[in-house]
Amino acid sequence: MNLSTEQFALIVSEALDSLPEKFRDKINNLAILVEDNPTKEQKKKARIGREFDLLGLYEGFVQSRRLNFGPVPPDKITIFRLPILKNCGNIDEARRRIKDTFLHEIAHHFGSDEPGARKAAKKIIN
Repeated sequence: MNLSTEQFALIVSEALDSLPEKFRDKINNLAILVEDNPTKEQKKKARIGREFDLLGLYEGFVQSRRLNFGPVPPDKITIFRLPILKNCGNIDEARRRIKDTFLHEIAHHFGSDEPGARKAAKKIIN
């Protein structure tokens, strides 16, 4: 399965657009990036060993705990293209995996821990 970075980013953008308005309206100071692979530092931060793939990563201060303390760099969600595509056999599967990963990371942005992000992503999908 292969998608160019541009094609992949378009699907990530579609996942953002598919969020219910009540969630989209609450996204604040967030950069959404597509990278081919996570860095060693990102895998370490996520506590992912070499044998596992990191599909996405949220880095920042969750919305529910954020204080208004002036201008700060944006929080960041990075969706990793090659690990996702490695596990997908076709475009429909890739689209689902990208959307699931994106929703999982958005749940972190709103304050969910790891188990909570899994549950929240499923609720947003349904």
